Amino acid sequence: MENKVEEPALKYNYISQEEYLQAERAATEKHEYYQGEVFAMSGASVNHNAIQMNIAEQLKSKLRGKNCKPFGSDLRIHIPENSLYTYPDFSVICGAINLVENNNPDTAINPTLIIEILSKSTQNYDRGSKFTLYRAIETLKEYVLVDSLSVSIEMFSKNENNIWELHEYKSLNESIFSKALNLSITIAAIYEDLSFD
Repeated sequence: MENKVEEPALKYNYISQEEYLQAERAATEKHEYYQGEVFAMSGASVNHNAIQMNIAEQLKSKLRGKNCKPFGSDLRIHIPENSLYTYPDFSVICGAINLVENNNPDTAINPTLIIEILSKSTQNYDRGSKFTLYRAIETLKEYVLVDSLSVSIEMFSKNENNIWELHEYKSLNESIFSKALNLSITIAAIYEDLSFD
């Protein structure tokens, strides 16, 4: 039986951002925060983890020596404009890392690219409400959604007019190109060692 990633589900009483951060830093599980509500996050499937490892390998290799650094799902991202605190599967930050608190280097506010790996339970949230919240990040230039159940990648890129454009990839023979990071990754590398029925 597949262990699925759940979109935010468990809701607690209203708390402040300061209370959330204090509790989160002591917690053994991750939680998202939005407008005073806290939502527990659950574990990930085998496919999700395999894709995550493949992407991590590609980003680490292709960004080595560049001004952009990749981070995994342990780096918390905060969006001051709408209060969201969340843990993207990947974020890439170019240039200096802007932190919420300099003495607690665990929460950044300036990703250039965000990648989310989709599951059945998270795909609607990641494509809809979460992307709406992410678009408030001034530095964000690209948002990538990687399906964990089929070969399918959606890449949203902000053009020079600040309009988000969608590019879709459905073939292992294609490559996804990040203009913001000036790198390409083959779809085959992202789905390496995975097979779908």
